[in-house]
Amino acid sequence: MKQKLLLVILITVVGVYSSQAQEKGKFRVGLDLGYAAASGGGGILFDIEPKYNIADNMNVGLRIAGAATVREVNNQEAKVATMSSYLGTYDYYFNNGSSTFAPFVGAGMGYYGLASLELDTDNNGSGSFDVSGKFGGMIRGGVEVGKFRLGLEYNIIPKTKSEGFSLSEGGSSIEVDSFEVKNSYFGISLGFYLGGGKWGK
Repeated sequence: MKQKLLLVILITVVGVYSSQAQEKGKFRVGLDLGYAAASGGGGILFDIEPKYNIADNMNVGLRIAGAATVREVNNQEAKVATMSSYLGTYDYYFNNGSSTFAPFVGAGMGYYGLASLELDTDNNGSGSFDVSGKFGGMIRGGVEVGKFRLGLEYNIIPKTKSEGFSLSEGGSSIEVDSFEVKNSYFGISLGFYLGGGKWGK
């Protein structure tokens, strides 16, 4: 009898919890982790994004993110420290509140803080040059199921041009010619969010 009562209570709690839909006027915070595919290599990405629901199927937010990659630049392996970004975002959801499945599309604009680029040569040489920050944008899409989220995004960041710099190799210094660095990257991530209600009636 007690087991049946506990089962009924559990079903009721789950039903009430799952009946909460995204609601206008509520705040939510998303956390995501994934893979960043950059030109000539890749790495990890992570972000936190507080949002405000301006409608039951729309929200605006501030995405604070980072991406750390290892890639090839100018035919040499390059290590890039974390690239930070701060973007204002907007998402639109294709959901009428009757399902836990909510596809979405979105976009964002803001500032990308690009870290110094470290280059390694075949002869154990190394060197680095500073990369200035850029203003850029992001487009994305994906799906939310309950409180969980799968997203695809493309971060559009202007290229950086190196005017040439000195590189230490085998105890001597060599000059590296000017070249361009492609900063844009594609990302795929998995995450979840807190607050804001839950998809589905």
